[in-house]
Amino acid sequence: MHEPLLIGVDFSSRPTRRKPIVVAQGRLHGHALQLQRLETIDTLDGFAALLQRPGPWVGGFDLPFGLPRELVEQLGWPTDWRACIAHYAALERPRLRDTFAAFCAARPVGAKFAHRACDRPAGSSPSMKWVNPPVAWMLHAGVPLLLAAGVRLPAHETAADEARIAGADGGRVALEAYPGLLARELIGARSYKSDEASKQTAERLIARKDLVDALEQGRSRLALRLRLSAALREALVDDARGDALDAVMCLLQVGWATRQPHWGLPAGVDALEGWILTA
Repeated sequence: MHEPLLIGVDFSSRPTRRKPIVVAQGRLHGHALQLQRLETIDTLDGFAALLQRPGPWVGGFDLPFGLPRELVEQLGWPTDWRACIAHYAALERPRLRDTFAAFCAARPVGAKFAHRACDRPAGSSPSMKWVNPPVAWMLHAGVPLLLAAGVRLPAHETAADEARIAGADGGRVALEAYPGLLARELIGARSYKSDEASKQTAERLIARKDLVDALEQGRSRLALRLRLSAALREALVDDARGDALDAVMCLLQVGWATRQPHWGLPAGVDALEGWILTA
C-alpha cells in the first residue's frame, strides 16, 4: 500500500502575496519523510481549492480547530462542535472581539483567557485569542472551509458521525498541528523567525540552520528524519519569516500521526475542543 500524500500548512486568516499560506508536501519512506515541494497560496479561495484536491492525503494545519469548552458554555453557544463552528462563523469579527474582551474583563489577572485541554501541554496560544497572534480569526476563516470541503476531522468525530464517515471518502484527513511545539523541543526558547525586517537577525538565521539540522538528523521524539534537496534546504533557512519551516514542522507532526493508532490522539478527546498533534 502506498503511503498517502502528506501536507503541512502554515495558515494565514488573511493571506496575501506578501504573507501567503505556505504548504509543504511530502511522503514517508520508512523513518524518513521526503519533502517534495513548497507551495504558496495567497487567497482563501486558493486554500479552499487545496482542500478539494483528491485524496488520499493527510494534512497538519497550524490553526485551532476548536474553542475552549469553558468559553462556549459560559457564552451559551452550542456545545456540539459542528453547530458551534456554524454559530461562530456566522458572527462578525467585531462582535466576537467585543464578546471575548468582555469575557476576559470579567476574569482575574493571570486567568483572562479560557484554554483548551491541549493548549498548555502544547504551549500554544488560547484559541479565543484575537491578537498577537490572532488565532481566533484563523479558526474563524479556516475551519468553516475545512467543513465545507468535507474532509475528515478525527479529533472532532463523535458517535453521531459514524454513519456519515462510513459512507464518505476518508481519503482526505485534517489534523491540528502546532510547529512551535516541535521547535521548542529541538532548539528551546531560541527565536528563529520574525515578520519584522528589523528583527530578522543573524541569530535567528543561525537558529533556523540549527533547527533544519536537527530535523534532518531526526533528533525529536517523533523519530522521523527529514530528507530534502539542497534547494529546499536553502529555502527553509532563507525564509526569515519562518513560514516555510513552520509548514515543514506541521508536515513532520502529521507524518508521525499517520503511524499512530487513532492518529496519535489521546483517548477521551473532547470533540468540542479537539487536540493538537503530539501535545
